[in-house]
Amino acid sequence: MTALNVLLVEDNAALRRAMKAGLEKTGQVRVVEECASGEEALALFLDLSSGLLAVLMDVALAGALNGIQAAVCLRREYPRLPVVFYTIQDDDAYYRDFLRSGILSHYAYVRKSNYLLPESVLPLLRDAAAGRSFIDPEIESRVQEVRHKDANDPLVLLEPNEQAVVALLAQGLTNEQIAARLGYRDARAVSRTNGQIYTAWNLDNSTTDEKVARTRAVLIYHRRQLLVWDENGIPCATDSLGRWTPIGT
Repeated sequence: MTALNVLLVEDNAALRRAMKAGLEKTGQVRVVEECASGEEALALFLDLSSGLLAVLMDVALAGALNGIQAAVCLRREYPRLPVVFYTIQDDDAYYRDFLRSGILSHYAYVRKSNYLLPESVLPLLRDAAAGRSFIDPEIESRVQEVRHKDANDPLVLLEPNEQAVVALLAQGLTNEQIAARLGYRDARAVSRTNGQIYTAWNLDNSTTDEKVARTRAVLIYHRRQLLVWDENGIPCATDSLGRWTPIGT
């Protein structure tokens, strides 16, 4: 069986050495390069010779890029590059990055504690190289939990600059104070951003004035749940059946 060329990305030097030795001892893997960060992985990968190659990578890495983000960058250069992620971290941010990555095949995503021995990693690498995919059931459950959470989070309807503005708005800052805090040259830019927030959260369709829309935006932000107000001004949220129900009932 042809040895699989692997790029190993792990920021713990002792673990990286142990993993390399263990994998190469099987006679089925050749670790062609190793590094500690996603940035290094990208630089190394672009210099590697062609041939069958997979990446074995921790999700939590040194540097600015985590393993998921690094894989996205690598796959821009080499579409469907086989990647095996392992992690000990249970962080919504990583699951969110995985959802946003759009990775569909040629991958495995597993708990480090369950898949760290060479004999457990090797089949994952082989399957990823063959185009198959595998996700640890524990991780899949958490990914779906985050997907559901985000689907109901009004912040996902806002762009990053709008999220920054509404976070300060929810602290009670004025437009001028928000502009100063965020380094805007013109405080009117905050007012324009507020308008986009109201539109995204359907607060611009009512006959209420800007002060009421601003107050309602703050309520939505703090509840992390979209709300609507009926003709009597009663706030309603969706229940488990998707029905709009007055809050507190």
